[in-house]
Amino acid sequence: QVQLVESGGGLVQAGGSLRLSCSASGRFLSIKNMGWYRQAPGKQRELVAGFTSGGRTNYADFVQGRFTISGDNAKNTVYLQMNSLKPEDTAVYYCNAQANILYYGLDVYWGQGTQVTVSS
Repeated sequence: QVQLVESGGGLVQAGGSLRLSCSASGRFLSIKNMGWYRQAPGKQRELVAGFTSGGRTNYADFVQGRFTISGDNAKNTVYLQMNSLKPEDTAVYYCNAQANILYYGLDVYWGQGTQVTVSS
């Protein structure tokens, strides 16, 4: 019912920048929250940053002011600007959205993931 399409991953040198985008489409009444998670090999998936439809944001401690999440509610799109990237930021980044589905209520959806690789 909700499809999340991610883009913007790639290979970058340490200290570089990348911008991830995620757009939601499908049959839903509204998007309540969107966010980015990441999963490195052998590690659990962890929250990177979140964005609410009201414009509030939250970040993982390891972001340390390097990343900025923003959103466009009209386009059901969320962005993650990542600056000062470090090799330890290497992971698959997943978009997450909480959508309000007609007759069903709130449900959570995931994108397929986009690889971010930071070389030293």
